[in-house]
Amino acid sequence: MKDKVLVAGATGYLGKYITKELLSKGFKTKIIVRNPQKIAFLDSNFSIEKAEVTCPETLQGLFDDVRVVISCIGITRQKDHLTYMDVDFRANANLIDEAKKSGVEKFIYISVFNGEKLRNLKICEAKEKLGEYLKASGLAYCIVRPTAFFSDMGDFLKMAKMGKLYLFGDGNFKLNPIHGEDLAKVVVEAIEQDSKEISVGGCQVFTQNEIGELALRACGNSIKIIHLPDWIRKFILWSVRTFTGSKFYGPIEFFLSAMAMDMQAPAYEKSKHRLEQFFKENS
Repeated sequence: MKDKVLVAGATGYLGKYITKELLSKGFKTKIIVRNPQKIAFLDSNFSIEKAEVTCPETLQGLFDDVRVVISCIGITRQKDHLTYMDVDFRANANLIDEAKKSGVEKFIYISVFNGEKLRNLKICEAKEKLGEYLKASGLAYCIVRPTAFFSDMGDFLKMAKMGKLYLFGDGNFKLNPIHGEDLAKVVVEAIEQDSKEISVGGCQVFTQNEIGELALRACGNSIKIIHLPDWIRKFILWSVRTFTGSKFYGPIEFFLSAMAMDMQAPAYEKSKHRLEQFFKENS
């Protein structure tokens, strides 16, 4: 009987929240991990399978009892020899292929907000290619496109702890970051929804200046924000693309590009978390 939800990438930041949310809602949940010994989680509705998503042969038979697949697979910080195409595209394509062969009902993929506008970036190129692959697969699907996570705002906090922030341009681009726990609720709700794409952010919209001010206040510092001309951002982008490999510059490329545009998505109105509190807890 196909009655389980399988989570790929369950040991990552978002995957952990999604797994907890599924179990809290009573879903029979299966996760696939490279090292099951690292998982210390007991629940009658929970099972663990050992697999390597970049090796399709390890996935065979694991989806036979699965109704829905949720994939959070993707590179955030490069730690090995794999590329974005290896992981964000090929590994997820392996999951889609096995899901299709096994008769999975629905595939939910976590992508990135504004990915289609940022397709020239290495990470977005791979994610958008995967989105197209999923759409052509014949599976029922939903692509969830979140804005930045609260955890991504750590760069603001790191600068704030030093007493001043540096922003490119006038700092008036808007964004509404979302906490992983709130995003997990969006993803789990998508299981029973018909939406094929969901763009979502937190319920609070900020300018970059306002986020900087929140971070500085959380650290007990006075408001000191230095606005750098945008040509410096462009020069840094050119430099890392020219003198380093994509494995190094991918995260930098995405961050610098996202800082030069609005990243405001439709708000998840049931968001419980507030950025100010997140900064206070982590300052």
